[in-house]
Amino acid sequence: MIPYWHAPSLKLGPLTIEPFGIFVAAGILLAANLLGRQAKRQGLDPTPLADYAPWGVGVGVLVGHWVHLFFYHPEELSKSPFQILKVWDGLSSFGGLVGGIIAAIFFFRHRKLRFNDYADAFALGVAPGWAVARLGCFAVHDHPGVRTDFFLAVAFPNGPRHDLGMYDAIALFAISGLLYALRDVEKMKGRLLPLLAILYAACRFGFDFLRATDMSYVDARYFGMTPAQYGCFALVAYGLWGLLRRREPSAQATAPGEGSHASHPTHRRAG
Repeated sequence: MIPYWHAPSLKLGPLTIEPFGIFVAAGILLAANLLGRQAKRQGLDPTPLADYAPWGVGVGVLVGHWVHLFFYHPEELSKSPFQILKVWDGLSSFGGLVGGIIAAIFFFRHRKLRFNDYADAFALGVAPGWAVARLGCFAVHDHPGVRTDFFLAVAFPNGPRHDLGMYDAIALFAISGLLYALRDVEKMKGRLLPLLAILYAACRFGFDFLRATDMSYVDARYFGMTPAQYGCFALVAYGLWGLLRRREPSAQATAPGEGSHASHPTHRRAG
């Protein structure tokens, strides 16, 4: 059994830095760094990814908070109508993912870029970055599960339980390892993000059945399932589409007649 230890907050004068925020920030920085490095490795211009990062984070935090508020804990709306603006007070990681996707759709279309050219870089950056951020959930134990005698149970004050933050982090680190092992496999090029979607959806769908329902603060259920479990169906649909669709030539390829644009992959239009 894993001992229960709640990471303490850091006091810096009038500021209080929560451990969850530290891990989230570290995850974002790691993801951004890996995104740029992978783009360069593929011969792509990493500049659009750096420009996208603040939009992805900003929209991700906003939508993540709204998903937490409107779908997971709608009872919190009774506190104050301004609760929808308190983005620091409750965040859904799955909602953050949705927000990041929305930002990417509009950003890449606005820049007239093909998102699919950068999809592998996103998979190889987001998966380990997300895993690090999930360690923040484990550090504060904000996703307790049902009681269990499983050997990875955490000794919560009210008895041993599954810790879903830890499970999610373990799954994402394992998926990250698999993605990096497959990144040079020719048949998987351009398909790593759909693979990430399917693997994470399968893990998350199962994990959410282990979430606690006997505590004072629990996630909302709709017909016995969490909002994230419904989102998993969308991830699987995208993943299957991405794995089965015909692969397009990447922006690295130089097509006849492209003229002066041939050496600038960032000029490729959205497709």
